[in-house]
Amino acid sequence: MTKTITIATLAGLALAISACNTVNGAGKDMKSAGTAVSGASGKNDKK
Repeated sequence: MTKTITIATLAGLALAISACNTVNGAGKDMKSAGTAVSGASGKNDKK
């Protein structure tokens, strides 16, 4: 029983760690997309 709980806990931690990396990557992608849209609209152009 203890072995099963340990394996389940380790599997859960592995999923949690990979999810954090996925969310971090998605945030970077959204930021770069927002920057591209802002650049294309010309709102960030200095006059």
